[in-house]
Amino acid sequence: MDSSDSLMLDAKQAILEEQHRRFQALQKEGKWVEAMQQFQTTMHCASDLLSDSLKLLERVIQTHQQPPPNNPPSQPEA
Repeated sequence: MDSSDSLMLDAKQAILEEQHRRFQALQKEGKWVEAMQQFQTTMHCASDLLSDSLKLLERVIQTHQQPPPNNPPSQPEA
């Protein structure tokens, strides 16, 4: 994971938090139709964040499972 991955996830987390805040504000105002539309947007953002997080996690796991490069096999002793 590099800094660009971290920045991307942080940005998506901030977008999700803002969408959730909007949903809560609409809900408190009693604007139920708008709140339900906002809820769909919020869930889309959450899904996007989770998908990207999972892809990143899979990439990190795959990277750590690979054998170290340029390690010649050990030779049996005579």
